[in-house]
Amino acid sequence: MSLPSPLVRLIDELQRLPGIGPKSAQRLAFHILKTPREQIDRLVEALREVKDRVTSCSVCHNTTDVEPCAFCSGPDRAHDVICVVEEPPNVAAIEKSREYKGVYHVLMGTLSPLQGIGPDQLRIKSLLARIAAGGINEVILATNPTVEGEATAIYLARLLKPLGVRVTRIAMGVPVGSDLEYTDEVTLNKALEGRREV
Repeated sequence: MSLPSPLVRLIDELQRLPGIGPKSAQRLAFHILKTPREQIDRLVEALREVKDRVTSCSVCHNTTDVEPCAFCSGPDRAHDVICVVEEPPNVAAIEKSREYKGVYHVLMGTLSPLQGIGPDQLRIKSLLARIAAGGINEVILATNPTVEGEATAIYLARLLKPLGVRVTRIAMGVPVGSDLEYTDEVTLNKALEGRREV
């Protein structure tokens, strides 16, 4: 059975989204087809609004619809502590903990020489400029525990320590509720390294 060309085009476009394969794209396309027009119009308008209004903060590079973002302009935030993360979703993950009260700096990636991503492709210069402006006491490196994330954290630590700021790395280890026998060696090693007195 041959599908109508507008439906084929929609399926092709949906497949471009991360995590959407051919079958999921087809299911979504048929769902969209049977959804009332008003709902689809609201979805289209929400997509347009995101593209028109959401941008990158000029200070920390997090996604925002105001300039500077709510974190950078928030009077209740500790502006002397910067938490460095890889991507904007990492900010949302840290905020869920409700523990961190400082500001952020989003690198927009990690060092990955094999993919041609070096220091110049990341938002490192603006981080250095923020520190050079003064008033920063601590930089928390919160990159992911991947090879690229670790390499980026090590690179940043070497770059930042001579600037006279305290440089820390988030602790990594065994997740709550998991079983040690199912935990990989690297995670267990990091958990042992990051142990603290009780």
